[in-house]
Amino acid sequence: MSAVLTISRAAPLSTIQDAGRFGMLRHGISASGAMDAGAFRLAGALAGVQSDGAIEFTAAGLDIEMSKGRCVAGMAGGGFKAAHNGTSLAWPGRVELKAGDRLSITPGDWGNYGYLRFDRNFDLPVVMGGLSTSTRAMIGGLEGRALKAGDVLALAGVGSPLKDSVIEPRQYDGPIRVIWGLHADMFTQSLRQRFLHATFAIARQMDRMGVRLSDPSGVFAAAKILSLVSDAVVPGDIQIMGDGTPVVLMRDHQPTGGYPRIATIASVDLDRFAQLRPGAPVAFQSINVDHAHLLLRSGQP
Repeated sequence: MSAVLTISRAAPLSTIQDAGRFGMLRHGISASGAMDAGAFRLAGALAGVQSDGAIEFTAAGLDIEMSKGRCVAGMAGGGFKAAHNGTSLAWPGRVELKAGDRLSITPGDWGNYGYLRFDRNFDLPVVMGGLSTSTRAMIGGLEGRALKAGDVLALAGVGSPLKDSVIEPRQYDGPIRVIWGLHADMFTQSLRQRFLHATFAIARQMDRMGVRLSDPSGVFAAAKILSLVSDAVVPGDIQIMGDGTPVVLMRDHQPTGGYPRIATIASVDLDRFAQLRPGAPVAFQSINVDHAHLLLRSGQP
């Protein structure tokens, strides 16, 4: 056992996450994984190695104390503030922790999710191929649940050397880019155009499973109760519920959905969407699949 840390304070719904457990939807288990995958990778790069998992904390932040040993931690995601034994640190950044040290992460001016990743691996069991916590399935992480004050996490072994350099993601402030969904043709052309020209807002009803959007201009106010035979869904799908409420499915989405999906957020913008706080305005822009693939491969914002 190389190091031991204790959670002194954890924001609600803070969990252990990794890159995701893929290939398990046939068993009814979503991939889970970091809500902001780019920030997860950056935190690993700042730690100097590729450890398997991270502490994903939510907007209220996190306090930890090193109970034993030492390690290096990388910090990234959102616009949080960090202090090591009371001394402010750069964000994103890295810090070396030794026994008795305290690390405090507090809210900044933007973002819902941040990541604390270490140069050592969590001494936790791999479940169905991954470490990620799914609180719905109650698997992974620490007992399949959110972290809380008093939890003790052991770090053992050393992470793998970095294969590629990772730089801080460039920010793009334009509309959230989407690809028309499987059920887009269930909506009229005029309604689809209204969807692209309207401004929605992030509602307070949001978690790792999905984010509701408020629809102040009433784009879907006249929508009839729409239900379909359930079929597979993916992160970023924008479902239109029976009452006309748009819901964006996120990393802990259900395996199947029975409401029409008008569009899917392009992978290149899903991290950015996940960091939008309640009340933030949201506009959408339609792109095609080839454009989405080009953006993803090129690393362009």
